Amino acid sequence: MADSAHLRGFTLPNAKLLGLPRHSAFVRFTHWSTAISFLGLLVGGIAILLAHPRLYWGETGSVGAPSIVDLPLPFVLEGQSSWGRSLHFLSAWLCVLTGLLYVIYGLLTRHFRTSLLPGKTDFFLDNITRVISEHLRLKRPMEEDSLRYNILQRLAYLTVVFVFFPVMIATGLAMSPAITSVFPALVSVFGGHQSARTVHFFVALLIVFFLVVHIAMVCLAGFTARVRAMITGRSGSRESHR
Repeated sequence: MADSAHLRGFTLPNAKLLGLPRHSAFVRFTHWSTAISFLGLLVGGIAILLAHPRLYWGETGSVGAPSIVDLPLPFVLEGQSSWGRSLHFLSAWLCVLTGLLYVIYGLLTRHFRTSLLPGKTDFFLDNITRVISEHLRLKRPMEEDSLRYNILQRLAYLTVVFVFFPVMIATGLAMSPAITSVFPALVSVFGGHQSARTVHFFVALLIVFFLVVHIAMVCLAGFTARVRAMITGRSGSRESHR
Protein backbone atom coordinates (compact mmCIF):
# COMPACT_ATOMS: atom_id res chain seq x y z
CA MET A 1 0.00 0.00 0.00
CA ALA A 2 2.24 2.76 -1.29
CA ASP A 3 1.78 6.29 -2.64
CA SER A 4 3.42 7.49 -5.83
CA ALA A 5 4.37 11.14 -5.73
CA HIS A 6 1.57 12.96 -7.52
CA LEU A 7 0.64 16.53 -8.27
CA ARG A 8 -2.87 16.90 -9.69
CA GLY A 9 -2.73 13.32 -10.93
CA PHE A 10 0.66 13.55 -12.67
CA THR A 11 3.54 11.37 -11.55
CA LEU A 12 6.72 13.28 -10.76
CA PRO A 13 9.67 11.28 -12.12
CA ASN A 14 12.14 13.55 -10.31
CA ALA A 15 10.47 13.20 -6.91
CA LYS A 16 13.66 11.77 -5.44
CA LEU A 17 15.69 14.73 -6.60
CA LEU A 18 13.12 17.20 -5.30
CA GLY A 19 12.94 15.46 -1.95
CA LEU A 20 9.17 15.10 -2.11
CA PRO A 21 7.49 12.51 0.11
CA ARG A 22 6.92 9.22 -1.66
CA HIS A 23 4.70 7.70 1.04
CA SER A 24 2.33 9.69 3.23
CA ALA A 25 2.41 9.16 7.00
CA PHE A 26 -1.02 7.56 6.89
CA VAL A 27 -0.01 5.05 4.21
CA ARG A 28 3.14 4.15 6.18
CA PHE A 29 1.07 3.65 9.33
CA THR A 30 -1.50 1.41 7.64
CA HIS A 31 1.25 -0.51 5.80
CA TRP A 32 3.10 -1.50 8.97
CA SER A 33 -0.12 -2.05 10.96
CA THR A 34 -1.27 -4.43 8.24
CA ALA A 35 2.12 -6.16 8.23
CA ILE A 36 1.99 -6.74 12.00
CA SER A 37 -1.62 -7.91 11.97
CA PHE A 38 -0.98 -10.23 9.02
CA LEU A 39 1.94 -11.82 10.85
CA GLY A 40 -0.35 -12.47 13.81
CA LEU A 41 -3.02 -13.86 11.49
CA LEU A 42 -0.51 -16.18 9.84
CA VAL A 43 0.92 -17.54 13.09
CA GLY A 44 -2.51 -17.93 14.67
CA GLY A 45 -3.93 -19.49 11.51
CA ILE A 46 -1.17 -22.10 11.40
CA ALA A 47 -1.83 -23.01 15.05
CA ILE A 48 -5.56 -23.40 14.31
CA LEU A 49 -4.89 -25.46 11.19
CA LEU A 50 -2.57 -27.83 13.06
CA ALA A 51 -5.45 -28.66 15.41
CA HIS A 52 -7.35 -30.13 12.46
CA PRO A 53 -5.43 -30.12 9.14
CA ARG A 54 -8.34 -31.30 6.98
CA LEU A 55 -10.73 -29.34 4.78
CA TYR A 56 -14.39 -30.14 4.17
CA TRP A 57 -17.27 -28.83 2.11
CA GLY A 58 -20.69 -28.24 3.55
CA GLU A 59 -21.95 -27.58 7.04
CA THR A 60 -20.03 -30.07 9.17
CA GLY A 61 -16.70 -31.83 9.22
CA SER A 62 -14.91 -34.01 11.76
CA VAL A 63 -12.37 -36.78 12.13
CA GLY A 64 -13.66 -39.79 10.26
CA ALA A 65 -15.93 -37.75 8.00
CA PRO A 66 -15.06 -37.56 4.27
CA SER A 67 -12.78 -34.58 3.56
CA ILE A 68 -11.90 -32.89 0.28
CA VAL A 69 -8.28 -32.09 1.28
CA ASP A 70 -6.03 -33.81 3.78
CA LEU A 71 -3.13 -31.48 4.41
CA PRO A 72 0.24 -33.17 5.07
CA LEU A 73 0.44 -31.72 8.56
CA PRO A 74 0.49 -33.43 11.97
CA PHE A 75 -2.53 -33.29 14.24
CA VAL A 76 -2.05 -31.52 17.57
CA LEU A 77 -4.32 -31.42 20.58
CA GLU A 78 -7.30 -29.08 20.22
CA GLY A 79 -6.47 -27.26 23.45
CA GLN A 80 -3.06 -26.27 22.16
CA SER A 81 -4.68 -24.06 19.50
CA SER A 82 -6.54 -21.85 21.99
CA TRP A 83 -3.76 -19.26 21.99
CA GLY A 84 -3.75 -19.42 18.20
CA ARG A 85 -7.46 -18.63 18.05
CA SER A 86 -7.02 -15.69 20.42
CA LEU A 87 -4.09 -14.33 18.41
CA HIS A 88 -5.93 -14.86 15.12
CA PHE A 89 -9.08 -13.15 16.41
CA LEU A 90 -7.20 -10.12 17.80
CA SER A 91 -5.07 -9.75 14.67
CA ALA A 92 -8.14 -10.06 12.45
CA TRP A 93 -9.89 -7.11 14.07
CA LEU A 94 -6.71 -5.01 13.89
CA CYS A 95 -6.42 -5.86 10.20
CA VAL A 96 -10.11 -5.06 9.54
CA LEU A 97 -9.87 -1.71 11.33
CA THR A 98 -6.67 -0.78 9.49
CA GLY A 99 -8.12 -1.85 6.17
CA LEU A 100 -11.30 0.14 6.74
CA LEU A 101 -9.29 3.28 7.53
CA TYR A 102 -7.14 2.71 4.44
CA VAL A 103 -10.16 2.34 2.16
CA ILE A 104 -11.75 5.51 3.56
CA TYR A 105 -8.45 7.34 3.11
CA GLY A 106 -8.07 6.03 -0.44
CA LEU A 107 -11.55 7.19 -1.41
CA LEU A 108 -11.28 10.62 0.19
CA THR A 109 -7.81 11.40 -1.21
CA ARG A 110 -8.42 9.74 -4.61
CA HIS A 111 -5.44 7.50 -3.86
CA PHE A 112 -7.05 4.54 -5.61
CA ARG A 113 -7.85 6.58 -8.71
CA THR A 114 -4.45 8.27 -9.05
CA SER A 115 -2.15 5.48 -7.86
CA LEU A 116 -3.91 2.15 -8.39
CA LEU A 117 -6.65 2.42 -11.01
CA PRO A 118 -5.10 1.44 -14.40
CA GLY A 119 -5.32 3.90 -17.26
CA LYS A 120 -6.10 3.13 -20.88
CA THR A 121 -2.43 3.08 -21.87
CA ASP A 122 -1.68 0.48 -19.17
CA PHE A 123 -3.69 -2.06 -21.15
CA PHE A 124 -1.74 -1.58 -24.37
CA LEU A 125 -0.37 -4.95 -25.46
CA ASP A 126 3.22 -3.72 -25.83
CA ASN A 127 3.13 -2.26 -22.32
CA ILE A 128 1.77 -5.47 -20.78
CA THR A 129 4.32 -7.56 -22.71
CA ARG A 130 7.17 -5.32 -21.55
CA VAL A 131 6.12 -5.49 -17.89
CA ILE A 132 5.70 -9.26 -17.95
CA SER A 133 9.08 -9.67 -19.67
CA GLU A 134 10.83 -7.50 -17.08
CA HIS A 135 9.26 -9.47 -14.23
CA LEU A 136 10.17 -12.84 -15.76
CA ARG A 137 13.75 -11.71 -16.34
CA LEU A 138 13.86 -10.31 -12.78
CA LYS A 139 15.02 -7.00 -14.23
CA ARG A 140 15.60 -4.30 -11.65
CA PRO A 141 13.29 -1.35 -12.37
CA MET A 142 14.66 2.10 -13.12
CA GLU A 143 14.17 4.72 -10.41
CA GLU A 144 11.63 6.56 -12.58
CA ASP A 145 9.63 3.35 -13.09
CA SER A 146 9.64 2.57 -9.37
CA LEU A 147 7.85 5.84 -8.61
CA ARG A 148 4.60 4.53 -10.10
CA TYR A 149 2.93 1.13 -10.25
CA ASN A 150 2.92 -0.87 -13.46
CA ILE A 151 -0.21 -2.64 -14.70
CA LEU A 152 0.54 -5.92 -12.91
CA GLN A 153 1.15 -4.18 -9.59
CA ARG A 154 -2.02 -2.11 -9.92
CA LEU A 155 -4.17 -5.13 -10.67
CA ALA A 156 -2.52 -7.15 -7.89
CA TYR A 157 -3.09 -4.47 -5.24
CA LEU A 158 -6.66 -3.85 -6.33
CA THR A 159 -7.40 -7.60 -6.25
CA VAL A 160 -5.94 -7.99 -2.75
CA VAL A 161 -7.69 -4.91 -1.34
CA PHE A 162 -11.11 -5.29 -2.98
CA VAL A 163 -11.41 -9.05 -3.57
CA PHE A 164 -9.17 -11.17 -1.33
CA PHE A 165 -9.54 -9.22 1.91
CA PRO A 166 -13.35 -8.85 1.67
CA VAL A 167 -13.64 -12.60 1.01
CA MET A 168 -11.35 -13.33 3.98
CA ILE A 169 -13.46 -11.11 6.23
CA ALA A 170 -16.74 -12.61 5.02
CA THR A 171 -15.58 -16.22 5.38
CA GLY A 172 -14.06 -15.45 8.78
CA LEU A 173 -17.37 -14.07 10.01
CA ALA A 174 -19.21 -17.02 8.43
CA MET A 175 -17.24 -19.39 10.68
CA SER A 176 -18.43 -17.60 13.81
CA PRO A 177 -21.60 -19.18 15.33
CA ALA A 178 -22.35 -15.91 17.13
CA ILE A 179 -22.34 -13.95 13.87
CA THR A 180 -24.20 -16.52 11.78
CA SER A 181 -26.92 -16.87 14.42
CA VAL A 182 -27.79 -13.23 13.71
CA PHE A 183 -26.94 -13.25 9.99
CA PRO A 184 -27.58 -16.84 8.78
CA ALA A 185 -27.46 -15.76 5.13
CA LEU A 186 -23.75 -15.07 5.55
CA VAL A 187 -22.88 -18.74 5.95
CA SER A 188 -25.53 -19.85 3.45
CA VAL A 189 -23.73 -17.92 0.71
CA PHE A 190 -20.69 -20.18 1.12
CA GLY A 191 -22.69 -23.38 1.54
CA GLY A 192 -21.91 -24.01 5.21
CA HIS A 193 -19.36 -23.37 7.94
CA GLN A 194 -16.86 -25.88 6.59
CA SER A 195 -17.16 -24.50 3.06
CA ALA A 196 -16.38 -21.04 4.45
CA ARG A 197 -13.33 -22.49 6.24
CA THR A 198 -12.09 -24.09 3.02
CA VAL A 199 -12.53 -20.89 0.99
CA HIS A 200 -10.84 -18.96 3.81
CA PHE A 201 -7.83 -21.29 3.63
CA PHE A 202 -7.31 -21.09 -0.13
CA VAL A 203 -7.72 -17.31 -0.28
CA ALA A 204 -5.19 -17.08 2.57
CA LEU A 205 -2.77 -19.06 0.40
CA LEU A 206 -3.26 -16.55 -2.43
CA ILE A 207 -2.53 -13.65 -0.08
CA VAL A 208 0.61 -15.40 1.20
CA PHE A 209 1.69 -15.91 -2.43
CA PHE A 210 1.13 -12.21 -3.08
CA LEU A 211 3.19 -11.36 -0.01
CA VAL A 212 6.08 -13.58 -1.11
CA VAL A 213 6.11 -11.98 -4.58
CA HIS A 214 5.82 -8.52 -3.02
CA ILE A 215 8.86 -9.09 -0.79
CA ALA A 216 10.80 -10.58 -3.72
CA MET A 217 10.09 -7.51 -5.86
CA VAL A 218 11.08 -5.20 -2.99
CA CYS A 219 14.40 -7.05 -2.73
CA LEU A 220 14.88 -6.84 -6.50
CA ALA A 221 14.18 -3.11 -6.58
CA GLY A 222 16.48 -2.43 -3.61
CA PHE A 223 15.42 -3.67 -0.19
CA THR A 224 17.16 -1.01 1.92
CA ALA A 225 15.92 1.92 -0.14
CA ARG A 226 12.35 0.62 -0.34
CA VAL A 227 12.10 -0.14 3.37
CA ARG A 228 13.62 3.25 4.18
CA ALA A 229 10.99 4.88 1.98
CA MET A 230 8.21 3.04 3.81
CA ILE A 231 9.66 4.13 7.18
CA THR A 232 10.70 7.72 6.48
CA GLY A 233 8.36 8.41 3.58
CA ARG A 234 11.13 9.45 1.20
CA SER A 235 12.81 7.61 -1.65
CA GLY A 236 16.38 8.43 -0.78
CA SER A 237 18.52 9.67 2.08
CA ARG A 238 18.52 13.27 3.14
CA GLU A 239 21.83 13.88 1.45
CA SER A 240 20.45 12.71 -1.87
CA HIS A 241 17.86 15.52 -1.82
CA ARG A 242 20.40 18.33 -1.48
